Amino acid sequence: MAQFGNLRHRPARRLIQLYAGLTLYGLSMALMIRSGLGLDPWDVFHQGLARQTGLTFGTVTIAVGAVVLLLWIPLRQRPGIGTVSNVVVIGLVVDATLAVLPPGEGLPVRVALLVVGIVANGAATGLYLGAGFGPGPRDGLMTGFTARHPRWSLRLVRTIIEVTVLALGWLLGGTVGLGTVAYALAIGPLAQLFLPMFAVPPRPANAYAA
Repeated sequence: MAQFGNLRHRPARRLIQLYAGLTLYGLSMALMIRSGLGLDPWDVFHQGLARQTGLTFGTVTIAVGAVVLLLWIPLRQRPGIGTVSNVVVIGLVVDATLAVLPPGEGLPVRVALLVVGIVANGAATGLYLGAGFGPGPRDGLMTGFTARHPRWSLRLVRTIIEVTVLALGWLLGGTVGLGTVAYALAIGPLAQLFLPMFAVPPRPANAYAA
């Protein structure tokens, strides 16, 4: 973690990779929304809130991210550049993409949108996490809680949080379907595939002594 948030180590590559990843993440979310086949748990929640409030999907995503980030305070988590950028950039990109991307027509097109969206989401996760500027607010909430409560496993905490937001989102009118299941099954292996590909090698320890 020595390079976490350290702009002296390969700053140009890492910043480009961070914002490319966040942009791709927003695009991938828009693709899954336009598929109409179901969203990941947090986006089911975002969509449900958007439908109930009349706000845009991206605006709700930003607002929820900001609220979740406030929950880091009692957990004594420190956000990185990537964390704060995650809150803002993804929501803006989602809204911009939805403004120009029409809903999929026909099941084959909708399935294609879903598949491309899920794969792109995995690649985006590898890009922005691999840049080493901090996790997104939602992932940081999970890791921060388990750090403060080591008897709770990360898998259990993640499951509890995501089942809760999924249920709330469904009750609010968010779309749960094939895409929700496909995302749950695929995102772990995809992130595991892409993260090593995009992880920026740490700066050698002796380089800091120069």
